[in-house]
Amino acid sequence: MSNEIEIGRGKRGRRAYSFDDVAIVPSRRTRDPQDVSLAWQIDAFRFDIPIIAAPMDSVMSPSTAIAL
Repeated sequence: MSNEIEIGRGKRGRRAYSFDDVAIVPSRRTRDPQDVSLAWQIDAFRFDIPIIAAPMDSVMSPSTAIAL
């Protein structure tokens, strides 16, 4: 099975997925929100807020990264 699809005359593209195409499926085990920590650490610095920057230059600029 090929990952390529035809998108026009003589043009082909590869199948890709975005954030909307991926779901987290719940399992049998559940966690209480109070038991889960979203904190993260870099060297001696600990951050108690969850921050995930998008790896896209149109969304995350150097100035935005510095502000975060």
